[in-house]
Amino acid sequence: MAASPILLLILFLLSIAGAQSNFIDKTCKATKFYDLCVSSLKSDPTSRNADVKGLATIMIGIGMANSTATSSYLSSQLLSASGNDVVLKKVLKECADKYGFAADALQASAQDLAAESFDYAYLHVTAAENYPNACRNAFRRFPGLAYPPELARREEGLKRICDVVLGIIDNLGEY
Repeated sequence: MAASPILLLILFLLSIAGAQSNFIDKTCKATKFYDLCVSSLKSDPTSRNADVKGLATIMIGIGMANSTATSSYLSSQLLSASGNDVVLKKVLKECADKYGFAADALQASAQDLAAESFDYAYLHVTAAENYPNACRNAFRRFPGLAYPPELARREEGLKRICDVVLGIIDNLGEY
């Protein structure tokens, strides 16, 4: 008895899905944070049909969402800060701006990738990764201000996402 056409189609589609999963695994092995890379990319349905440049673009989008959300979080903290704490408000505003700049730098890196200007894309991702340092330094300038644990967590998340993007960009020529 011959295999049905439907069964052959299912087997073919499963082999394609397995190959793409292996492609994501192979791409993510070139990054510092393999688990973050794999979980992020596999959670995005567009990654199934993406090439390496597309995978980098997906991760850039995740970084943009992270930095934009952190900027919004800081803006909300600014609004809820007590009225007389001028220093805290100033630092929160500076930090919100820095995370906004990080999102802008990531947007520029996506445009650079689309134009295949990989060196510029790398440069913009590196800038995005470093903007949170300016926020942390703003808190350090005022010894009475403690760096909020939630902000430290968000900072680490953005830096890890950027590290993943940089690892993918580093290996664009190998695929």
